[in-house]
Amino acid sequence: MDKKKNISMAVIKRLPKYHRYLTELLKNDVDRISSKELSEKIGFTASQIRQDLNCFGDFGQQGYGYNVSELYNQIRNILGLTKAYGTIIVGAGNIGQAIANYIRFDKLGFKIQSLFDANPRLFGLRLRDIEIRDVDLLPEYLKENHIDIGIICVPRNSAQKVCDVLVKNGVKGIWNFAPVDLVAPDDIKIEDVHLSDSLLTLSCLLNDIE
Repeated sequence: MDKKKNISMAVIKRLPKYHRYLTELLKNDVDRISSKELSEKIGFTASQIRQDLNCFGDFGQQGYGYNVSELYNQIRNILGLTKAYGTIIVGAGNIGQAIANYIRFDKLGFKIQSLFDANPRLFGLRLRDIEIRDVDLLPEYLKENHIDIGIICVPRNSAQKVCDVLVKNGVKGIWNFAPVDLVAPDDIKIEDVHLSDSLLTLSCLLNDIE
Protein backbone atom coordinates (compact mmCIF):
# COMPACT_ATOMS: atom_id res chain seq x y z
CA MET A 1 0.00 0.00 0.00
CA ASP A 2 1.80 3.11 -1.30
CA LYS A 3 -0.17 5.34 1.03
CA LYS A 4 1.73 3.86 3.96
CA LYS A 5 4.87 5.63 2.75
CA ASN A 6 3.32 8.90 3.94
CA ILE A 7 2.25 7.54 7.33
CA SER A 8 4.46 8.24 10.33
CA MET A 9 6.25 5.33 11.97
CA ALA A 10 4.56 6.24 15.26
CA VAL A 11 1.15 5.50 13.71
CA ILE A 12 2.37 2.26 12.12
CA LYS A 13 3.76 1.06 15.45
CA ARG A 14 0.35 1.61 17.08
CA LEU A 15 -1.47 -0.57 14.55
CA PRO A 16 -0.58 -3.93 16.15
CA LYS A 17 -2.19 -2.75 19.39
CA TYR A 18 -5.39 -1.90 17.53
CA HIS A 19 -5.30 -5.38 15.99
CA ARG A 20 -4.81 -7.03 19.38
CA TYR A 21 -7.70 -5.20 21.05
CA LEU A 22 -10.04 -5.63 18.08
CA THR A 23 -9.31 -9.35 18.17
CA GLU A 24 -10.43 -9.44 21.81
CA LEU A 25 -13.56 -7.42 21.02
CA LEU A 26 -14.53 -9.92 18.31
CA LYS A 27 -13.99 -12.81 20.71
CA ASN A 28 -16.35 -11.07 23.12
CA ASP A 29 -19.00 -10.62 20.37
CA VAL A 30 -18.80 -6.81 20.36
CA ASP A 31 -20.41 -5.54 17.15
CA ARG A 32 -19.59 -1.85 17.31
CA ILE A 33 -17.60 0.54 19.44
CA SER A 34 -17.09 4.29 19.64
CA SER A 35 -13.70 5.96 19.64
CA LYS A 36 -14.32 6.95 23.27
CA GLU A 37 -15.07 3.36 24.31
CA LEU A 38 -12.08 2.10 22.35
CA SER A 39 -9.86 4.72 24.01
CA GLU A 40 -10.87 3.45 27.45
CA LYS A 41 -9.78 -0.06 26.50
CA ILE A 42 -6.67 0.61 24.44
CA GLY A 43 -5.19 3.58 26.33
CA PHE A 44 -4.99 6.05 23.43
CA THR A 45 -7.15 9.17 23.43
CA ALA A 46 -10.30 9.16 21.31
CA SER A 47 -8.82 11.97 19.23
CA GLN A 48 -5.61 9.98 18.66
CA ILE A 49 -7.60 6.94 17.54
CA ARG A 50 -9.62 8.98 15.05
CA GLN A 51 -6.47 10.63 13.70
CA ASP A 52 -4.67 7.29 13.34
CA LEU A 53 -7.52 5.57 11.53
CA ASN A 54 -8.20 8.59 9.30
CA CYS A 55 -4.69 8.11 7.91
CA PHE A 56 -5.98 5.03 6.11
CA GLY A 57 -9.59 5.93 5.30
CA ASP A 58 -12.96 6.80 6.77
CA PHE A 59 -13.81 3.78 8.91
CA GLY A 60 -16.27 5.20 11.44
CA GLN A 61 -19.67 6.85 11.34
CA GLN A 62 -20.63 9.78 13.54
CA GLY A 63 -23.17 8.67 16.13
CA TYR A 64 -22.52 5.00 15.34
CA GLY A 65 -18.84 4.46 15.94
CA TYR A 66 -16.85 1.67 14.35
CA ASN A 67 -18.12 -1.66 13.11
CA VAL A 68 -15.67 -3.92 14.96
CA SER A 69 -15.57 -6.67 12.35
CA GLU A 70 -15.06 -4.25 9.46
CA LEU A 71 -12.39 -2.28 11.32
CA TYR A 72 -10.62 -5.50 12.31
CA ASN A 73 -10.51 -6.62 8.66
CA GLN A 74 -9.26 -3.21 7.55
CA ILE A 75 -6.46 -3.26 10.14
CA ARG A 76 -5.55 -6.80 9.08
CA ASN A 77 -5.30 -5.60 5.50
CA ILE A 78 -3.19 -2.58 6.44
CA LEU A 79 -0.86 -4.83 8.46
CA GLY A 80 -0.53 -7.19 5.52
CA LEU A 81 -2.11 -10.11 7.36
CA THR A 82 -4.25 -11.21 4.42
CA LYS A 83 -1.38 -13.23 2.99
CA ALA A 84 1.16 -15.77 4.23
CA TYR A 85 4.86 -15.01 4.66
CA GLY A 86 7.60 -17.55 4.13
CA THR A 87 9.85 -17.16 7.17
CA ILE A 88 13.10 -18.65 8.42
CA ILE A 89 15.08 -18.29 11.64
CA VAL A 90 18.87 -18.05 11.66
CA GLY A 91 20.16 -18.95 15.09
CA ALA A 92 18.57 -21.83 16.99
CA GLY A 93 19.61 -20.78 20.47
CA ASN A 94 17.24 -19.78 23.24
CA ILE A 95 15.63 -16.85 21.40
CA GLY A 96 15.41 -18.68 18.09
CA GLN A 97 13.81 -21.72 19.70
CA ALA A 98 11.35 -19.57 21.65
CA ILE A 99 10.22 -17.88 18.44
CA ALA A 100 9.93 -21.20 16.62
CA ASN A 101 7.77 -22.58 19.42
CA TYR A 102 5.40 -19.60 19.48
CA ILE A 103 2.42 -20.97 17.56
CA ARG A 104 0.61 -17.61 17.27
CA PHE A 105 3.00 -16.58 14.49
CA ASP A 106 1.60 -19.37 12.33
CA LYS A 107 -1.95 -18.21 13.03
CA LEU A 108 -1.02 -14.70 11.94
CA GLY A 109 0.37 -15.99 8.64
CA PHE A 110 4.09 -16.12 9.40
CA LYS A 111 4.97 -19.67 8.43
CA ILE A 112 8.37 -20.63 9.83
CA GLN A 113 9.77 -23.05 7.27
CA SER A 114 13.23 -23.79 8.65
CA LEU A 115 15.84 -22.92 11.27
CA PHE A 116 19.57 -22.58 10.67
CA ASP A 117 22.46 -22.79 13.11
CA ALA A 118 26.23 -23.27 13.18
CA ASN A 119 26.17 -25.95 15.90
CA PRO A 120 26.52 -29.43 14.31
CA ARG A 121 24.84 -31.03 17.33
CA LEU A 122 21.58 -29.31 16.34
CA PHE A 123 21.53 -30.35 12.69
CA GLY A 124 18.55 -32.54 11.87
CA LEU A 125 16.70 -31.81 15.11
CA ARG A 126 13.14 -30.52 14.85
CA LEU A 127 11.10 -27.96 16.77
CA ARG A 128 7.37 -28.31 16.08
CA ASP A 129 8.40 -30.28 12.99
CA ILE A 130 10.66 -27.44 11.79
CA GLU A 131 14.08 -28.81 10.87
CA ILE A 132 17.32 -27.20 12.05
CA ARG A 133 19.81 -27.03 9.18
CA ASP A 134 23.48 -26.16 8.80
CA VAL A 135 23.78 -22.38 8.33
CA ASP A 136 26.23 -23.05 5.50
CA LEU A 137 23.24 -24.33 3.51
CA LEU A 138 21.38 -21.04 3.91
CA PRO A 139 22.28 -19.52 0.50
CA GLU A 140 21.25 -22.68 -1.35
CA TYR A 141 18.01 -22.93 0.64
CA LEU A 142 17.12 -19.32 -0.15
CA LYS A 143 17.72 -19.89 -3.85
CA GLU A 144 15.35 -22.88 -3.84
CA ASN A 145 12.63 -21.47 -1.54
CA HIS A 146 10.79 -18.16 -1.58
CA ILE A 147 11.39 -16.50 1.79
CA ASP A 148 9.89 -13.14 2.71
CA ILE A 149 11.23 -12.69 6.23
CA GLY A 150 14.48 -13.71 7.88
CA ILE A 151 14.63 -13.70 11.67
CA ILE A 152 18.19 -13.15 12.94
CA CYS A 153 18.94 -14.63 16.38
CA VAL A 154 22.72 -15.00 16.15
CA PRO A 155 25.53 -13.32 18.14
CA ARG A 156 26.33 -9.75 17.14
CA ASN A 157 29.59 -10.65 15.38
CA SER A 158 27.69 -12.92 12.96
CA ALA A 159 24.57 -10.84 12.41
CA GLN A 160 25.76 -8.60 9.56
CA LYS A 161 27.09 -11.58 7.61
CA VAL A 162 23.73 -13.34 7.97
CA CYS A 163 21.95 -10.15 6.94
CA ASP A 164 24.11 -9.89 3.82
CA VAL A 165 23.29 -13.48 2.82
CA LEU A 166 19.56 -12.87 3.31
CA VAL A 167 19.60 -9.66 1.27
CA LYS A 168 21.72 -11.16 -1.51
CA ASN A 169 19.20 -13.96 -1.90
CA GLY A 170 16.05 -11.89 -2.13
CA VAL A 171 14.78 -11.62 1.45
CA LYS A 172 13.07 -8.24 1.84
CA GLY A 173 12.14 -8.27 5.53
CA ILE A 174 14.47 -8.84 8.49
CA TRP A 175 13.47 -9.20 12.14
CA ASN A 176 16.70 -8.65 14.02
CA PHE A 177 17.27 -9.88 17.59
CA ALA A 178 21.05 -9.47 17.47
CA PRO A 179 22.34 -6.57 19.62
CA VAL A 180 23.71 -4.66 16.63
CA ASP A 181 22.36 -2.21 14.06
CA LEU A 182 22.43 -3.85 10.65
CA VAL A 183 23.38 -2.19 7.37
CA ALA A 184 21.20 -2.99 4.34
CA PRO A 185 19.88 -1.31 1.17
CA ASP A 186 17.01 1.14 1.58
CA ASP A 187 14.45 -1.25 0.10
CA ILE A 188 15.11 -3.83 2.83
CA LYS A 189 12.80 -3.46 5.82
CA ILE A 190 14.46 -4.15 9.16
CA GLU A 191 12.74 -4.28 12.54
CA ASP A 192 15.23 -4.35 15.42
CA VAL A 193 14.35 -5.93 18.75
CA HIS A 194 17.12 -4.99 21.16
CA LEU A 195 15.98 -6.67 24.36
CA SER A 196 18.45 -4.81 26.57
CA ASP A 197 17.20 -1.45 25.24
CA SER A 198 13.69 -2.30 26.38
CA LEU A 199 14.95 -3.36 29.80
CA LEU A 200 17.02 -0.19 30.16
CA THR A 201 13.96 1.87 29.26
CA LEU A 202 12.09 0.17 32.10
CA SER A 203 15.03 0.83 34.43
CA CYS A 204 14.91 4.50 33.51
CA LEU A 205 11.17 4.68 34.20
CA LEU A 206 11.67 3.07 37.60
CA ASN A 207 14.07 5.87 38.57
CA ASP A 208 12.58 9.34 38.84
CA ILE A 209 13.99 11.77 36.32
CA GLU A 210 14.38 15.29 37.70
